[in-house]
Amino acid sequence: MLPDDDVIEVLLAVLKKTAAAHGEYEESQLGGEYDEEWPEWYAEHMAQKLRDSGYRIVRSPD
Repeated sequence: MLPDDDVIEVLLAVLKKTAAAHGEYEESQLGGEYDEEWPEWYAEHMAQKLRDSGYRIVRSPD
């Protein structure tokens, strides 16, 4: 398991890359329109990028 600071670094890096990719998506696919469904887009994109980088989010047993 990653230490908290490392988790924050990983999530922040993926979030910043996702924000940039979403801006490009809004421009190229939506003609510059605001994407009302951005949370779904972000979640899907971030999950894929984390998988591609070898990360997985797992729930710890309680």
